[in-house]
Amino acid sequence: MSYCASRFRTIRRQTVEVKVGAVGVGAAHPIRLQSMTTSATEDIDATLMQGIALAAAGCEIVRVTAPNVPAARCLKEIRTRLTAAGFGHIPLVADIHFLPQAAMEAIEHVEKVRINPGNYADKKKFAVKEYTDADYDRELQRLHDAFSPLVRRARDLGRALRIGTNHGSLSDRIMNRYGDSPLGMVESALEFVRIAEANNFHGLILSMKASNPKVMIQAYRLLVERLDAAHRPYPLHLGVTEAGDGEDGRIKSAIGIGSLLLDGLGDTIRVSLTEDSVHEIPVARAIAGKAMSLWAAQGPPPEDSLAIGLPSPALDSVDPHHFNRRATGTLTFSTRCVVGPAHPPRVIVATGSVTGLAEAARALAMPSLKDTPVEGLLVPIGSPEDLVALRQVVSELNPSVEFLALELSTRIAPADVASTLAADHIRLLLVRRFAPQEGELLSDFASLVRRHGHFLAVDLPPDSFSALGDTLRAIGDDRLVFTLSNVPPPAHPTGGYRLLAEFLRGIDSRAPIWIRNTAATAVRDEPAFPSKLIEASFLTGGLLGDGIGDLVSVETETDVARAIRLAYNVLQGAGARLSKTEFVACPSCGRTLFDLQATTQRIRGKTGHLKGVKIAIMGCIVNGPGEMADANFGYVGGAPGRINLYVGRKCVRYNIPQAEADDRLISLIKEQGLWLEPGPHSACQP
Repeated sequence: MSYCASRFRTIRRQTVEVKVGAVGVGAAHPIRLQSMTTSATEDIDATLMQGIALAAAGCEIVRVTAPNVPAARCLKEIRTRLTAAGFGHIPLVADIHFLPQAAMEAIEHVEKVRINPGNYADKKKFAVKEYTDADYDRELQRLHDAFSPLVRRARDLGRALRIGTNHGSLSDRIMNRYGDSPLGMVESALEFVRIAEANNFHGLILSMKASNPKVMIQAYRLLVERLDAAHRPYPLHLGVTEAGDGEDGRIKSAIGIGSLLLDGLGDTIRVSLTEDSVHEIPVARAIAGKAMSLWAAQGPPPEDSLAIGLPSPALDSVDPHHFNRRATGTLTFSTRCVVGPAHPPRVIVATGSVTGLAEAARALAMPSLKDTPVEGLLVPIGSPEDLVALRQVVSELNPSVEFLALELSTRIAPADVASTLAADHIRLLLVRRFAPQEGELLSDFASLVRRHGHFLAVDLPPDSFSALGDTLRAIGDDRLVFTLSNVPPPAHPTGGYRLLAEFLRGIDSRAPIWIRNTAATAVRDEPAFPSKLIEASFLTGGLLGDGIGDLVSVETETDVARAIRLAYNVLQGAGARLSKTEFVACPSCGRTLFDLQATTQRIRGKTGHLKGVKIAIMGCIVNGPGEMADANFGYVGGAPGRINLYVGRKCVRYNIPQAEADDRLISLIKEQGLWLEPGPHSACQP
């Protein structure tokens, strides 16, 4: 695979070291944790206190906005006072967008300057124009002249620079030649890399941020491919911008950042939450810790796949730069629950025991769960007696349950379950782990479920791939699902499912894949819910981003309601199944023109019932309306106390007093035909 050493195990990309003050980034250094102050930079006392709070929480690099020259001048005193407070080892980064003059001032006082190539001394009128090669070259020369002074001063002072591309702020030149695409993001950054290298400067860190994790992942992969092909192994800063708050913000960040870290990409990270910035650090630490725990087993890329019957890791069929959902057959569990490429991933919840099945089913029938239905209930079956007890419970189940998934222990034989298959009115999915020597047993179970019109989930550990390949070819795909409940090292869980998908491709199987989040598939199994959230985002979110996954379950969480919510939130974060309003909300910073946290919560309270509607809440427009490209509506700070409202990328209401903006937003949603009154209503079927 051209962008990483292996997609089946974590092998860290080797980069050059870039020093940000005393902090080394890349090379053999651990993943560095970053965040940003949210106060106005000119409020030196507030910015200093926030910087100290971040450092005390474990933030290793602190970013401060410098929107103008006066703000950039304040960085001198902030740096001096932060050092005097005992935090001289914590580097400061100046965040620059539009003004080269502010960057030239900031570089004198801080250890790193971040510039956004789409904004820095560039034109952005959102004009459609055909650039000739001569026009394009003139624009590049203008950029060279504007950026080179900062590069030379950074070189002379020993500072670092981050070239931080934002999906939403690509220049007119880039947009007209490359479009609003990961390729455009990469080319925007590489223009500035070439200028830096022309000035003999290599203290660069690069980032490709987007509010959509899929776009962000694709852009980083393409960037690495281009950088490494040109022998420019610069470190990467990872982040999903405008991720939002609460579980949603954490999930989107973990999907985007975690997917790349599992591929060995990333040297410093920021989790951008619409919350107090100190809350970002524990999440970033947990994400980084899980990834770094895999590095201990790294070494020269092994031929992982040879051991399980695949030709080579390089033959992974996933296109890493474009999303394509894996082609599968279609399985009809019921008229309301169909599994296949034309349908969203289906949700299964573990009940823990046969005795808890009826209670779980009653809980799942609550009206509050109508937009997050559980299609299947997973029940462990450890003995024939459990099957007898199951038959007594099944008749009590709520009809909203589409099927039961019975996880059979190795002690259960086909004969034990035959009477259950014949008697029950509900569809059953038998889940059985098959060892390499159990080819005949696999055939017997497949015949059994087909004879009774049920289904079989083949839990196929990687060491069974080679031994059972011929058996699976012979029995075919009919009524089969594949899954993994355990992935032994050196493959990580995501890599294990990728190997499974490649194995199925190798035997010409289009059977659906069920992604199971279990304690055994965790990168690092920990009991706290935030860890389970990150694990589910890594595994389920990452695989869905690769187009893999037709059923999902979060079995690490014993609270059924919480497991359902987490499963659906991960599906929403991955863009695979929308069950509620989605909010794109930027983190606070010194440029923000209103209270983002309070505003986000207020708008969520008024519009959170609009299933499938996407609303962007932006403190300013510095990152550009492209950050709202996927949103139906935008609520954007235009000036202090004033709000601009967008439909998609188009601003349709200007300079609205903030006191009126919520009602005007609701009126706009009504005009577009997307409003539903709160309370009971007919929601779209998921």
